[in-house]
Amino acid sequence: MSKRTANGVKRLDKAFYESELARLQRELVKLQEWVRVEGMRVCVVFEGRDAAGKGGVIKRITERTNPRVVRVVALDKPTERESRQWYFQRYVAQLPAAGEMVLFDRSWYNRAGVERVMGFCTDDEYDEFLQSCPEFERMLIRSGMVMVKFWFSVSDEEQERRFAARIANPEKRWKLSEMDLLARARWVHYSMAKDKMFEHTDTKASPWWVVEADDKRRARLNCIAHLLETIPYEDLTSRQLELPDIQEFTYERPPLDEQTYVADRYA
Repeated sequence: MSKRTANGVKRLDKAFYESELARLQRELVKLQEWVRVEGMRVCVVFEGRDAAGKGGVIKRITERTNPRVVRVVALDKPTERESRQWYFQRYVAQLPAAGEMVLFDRSWYNRAGVERVMGFCTDDEYDEFLQSCPEFERMLIRSGMVMVKFWFSVSDEEQERRFAARIANPEKRWKLSEMDLLARARWVHYSMAKDKMFEHTDTKASPWWVVEADDKRRARLNCIAHLLETIPYEDLTSRQLELPDIQEFTYERPPLDEQTYVADRYA
């Protein structure tokens, strides 16, 4: 494997990456327990170019955490009914309750990105979003919600390399949709849309945190470390637990040959 990205960025050493990732994942478990016990509501938004690595960092965040506390939201295109709702309505339904952290794998910012570039919304709908979005997020923050927004930035050269790798690998080809390919062809339009979005929604109350993502390993560590630094927490996981003795009983279980077993194909 190349030790540099397509754009010439040196990749982080694998051994160091795995060691540091394990350390950060232990901290994420502590953070999740703090969020649960303190009844916090944490909303983390992941946006960026296709193949920039959003899914990879979300997977590493959730790898060791409890899905009942740390929940991923990745909505499909809106239904006919949802398309007639207030734009933010279907996202509001997915926001965290007390004791939850929700990770949005793309979010309401679809309107400022794919919908704008692909013409899926009108100019009036787009302009209304740019005005309403900062107000919407300020309202959530005033209600006590913690909001963190990450933008994953990847170079043209590195995105092309990742797309080519997905096309060549049958196990990864599902990650490429027709929309992804169209987006690739409209790289400049997406750049213009992203800059316009930042102009209106990169606010002091809810700033965008840009993650340089040409090196996936470095991007994952930087993103997770920043998330941990953003939310003050204490370690509630170090309390001592004692395993209770198993109860005494005289219950006679049914014969094992009455049960249906999965075949042991690897004996």
